[in-house]
Amino acid sequence: MMKTLFLNPPSYEDFDGGAGSRYQAKREVWSFWYPTWLAYPAGMIPGSRLLDAPPEGLNQDESVAIAGDYDFVVIHTSTPSLRKDAETAEKIKTKNRDVVIAMVGGQVTAQPEETLRVSEAIDLVGRKEFDYSMKEVAEGREWSTIGGISYRRDGKVYHNPDRPQLTGPELDELPFATEIYARDLDYKKYNSPYCQYPYVSLYTGRGCPARCTFCLWPQVTTGHSYRTRSPENVFAEVKNMRRLFPEMREIFFDDDTFTADRDRARRIAQDIGTLGYTWSTNSRANVDYETLKIMKDGGLRLFVIGYESGNEQILKNIKKGVDIRRARQFTEDCHKLGILIHGTFIFGLPGETKETIRQTIDFAKEMDCETIQVSLASPYPGTHFYDFVKKNGYEVVDPLVDAGGYQKCTVSYPEISADEIYESVEKAYREFYFRPRYMAKKLKQIVFDAHERPRLLAEGKQFLKTMWHRRAESKTARTAAPLTAGGGEASA
Repeated sequence: MMKTLFLNPPSYEDFDGGAGSRYQAKREVWSFWYPTWLAYPAGMIPGSRLLDAPPEGLNQDESVAIAGDYDFVVIHTSTPSLRKDAETAEKIKTKNRDVVIAMVGGQVTAQPEETLRVSEAIDLVGRKEFDYSMKEVAEGREWSTIGGISYRRDGKVYHNPDRPQLTGPELDELPFATEIYARDLDYKKYNSPYCQYPYVSLYTGRGCPARCTFCLWPQVTTGHSYRTRSPENVFAEVKNMRRLFPEMREIFFDDDTFTADRDRARRIAQDIGTLGYTWSTNSRANVDYETLKIMKDGGLRLFVIGYESGNEQILKNIKKGVDIRRARQFTEDCHKLGILIHGTFIFGLPGETKETIRQTIDFAKEMDCETIQVSLASPYPGTHFYDFVKKNGYEVVDPLVDAGGYQKCTVSYPEISADEIYESVEKAYREFYFRPRYMAKKLKQIVFDAHERPRLLAEGKQFLKTMWHRRAESKTARTAAPLTAGGGEASA
C-alpha cells in the first residue's frame, strides 16, 4: 500500500473552493466547507492522511513540504483553482520526483484530458466518484485495469471506462467521513455563516433528481439518481458525533436535496430527534407542510433553499422545476413552523434583464429569509449552462476568477451587460440586509446571544469590507467580483 496523502491545497487567500464546495471563490466572510469527498477514500487506505490546507492556514510551500514525504498524493481541484493546484503539484514533484500525483473533482471529470495537459506533474485523474479508484491506485494495481481514471503514459493519454455509480447499500459500506475528520482535522476551524458554530457536515446520499442547468455536481460527478444511505447507517454515524466533536452545535446534511426522498427524510428526522441534535440541510422549495413539521420536531433548524430567481421564465429556462407560487407557499409554511431559511439567488442566468433582476431583489425581500446568498452565474465545464454560453457567444471573460480568487462576472447578454449584472449583486445585498426590520432583528440577536455575538460582529465587519471592495473594484475592474455572502452553496 502506497503512503497516501489526500490534499485540499491552498490557492488564494480565504478561498473556499476545494473538496467540499459546489461553487469555488473567495468569500466575503470566514467560511470553510469540510473536504468530505476526500475523507471517504482516506478512510479506506491504511496509514493515509487528509490534509486540508486552507483552514489550517498552510501556504503552498508548507503544504509541499508535507506532501513531499508521501508516495501518492491526491489533490482535489476545481476549474477556478486548477492552474494554482497544478503549480502545487509541480512543486511536490520537484521535491520528490517519484511521487505519483492524482487530481480529482468536477473539473477533471468534465475535462480529463485538458486537465492532464495542464502540467506533466499530474500523472492521472480520478473521474466522477473516485473513492475506489484512488484506493486501487494506492494498492499498486495496474492503471489500465482501474475504472474511472484517465492517465498519462509515455506521452499518451488513456481514458479507462467509467466506474458504475455506488448504490445505496455500497454507500453504507463506506467509512464514516466524520471519523476521518476527527482523526485528521480540527472541526473548530470550519465555519458556515448560516450554521451555528461550530458545525460539522456530512452526506447521507449522493446525486440529485433535479435538472437545474447551472448546477455542477449532479451534471458532472454524482448524476441525477439520488442514491441514499439507509436511515440506520446515518443514525449510526450521527449518534457518535457528540463524542467526536464535544462542542459541536449543529450538523449540516450536505446532500444536494435531502428532501428528495421525503419518507426517508422523515425517518431520519424522527431518529435524530431522539438524540436532541440541532441540524440543517439543503432542500428544494416544494416540501409539504406535514413533512416540514416532522422535520422541525426532529431538530431541523434551517434549510438552504435555491430560489435562484424571482422571474418565472428564468426558472423555466434553467429547468428549476419549482415555480414561484410553490416557493411562496413553502416559505410561508417554514415561517409558520419556525424553520429558518438561507435563500440563494443567482444573477446572470439565461433570460436575465434589468427588470428580472429587479423582480428577484423584490422576491428575496418578500421571502424574508434569515440570510441570503447572491451569486454570479458561473458556466462550469460539463454543465448545460456552459454549453449554452459557449454556443451563443455570451462568455466575455475567462477564467472564472481573477488573480486574487474573486469570481468574475463571465457572462453578458444583449439585454444586460456583465458590468450591470456584477453591480446588481451589491445592490441586492444592500437592499436586503439594510432594511430596518432586518437590522433590528440582527441587533437583537447580537445583544441576547452571547455565543454567536463575536462571530456575528466579525462577519458583519468582513461583509462591509467586502462590499466596499466590490464597489471599488467596479470602478476599475468591473468583471471581478466575490461570489457569496453565505458560504457558497447554491445547488438546491
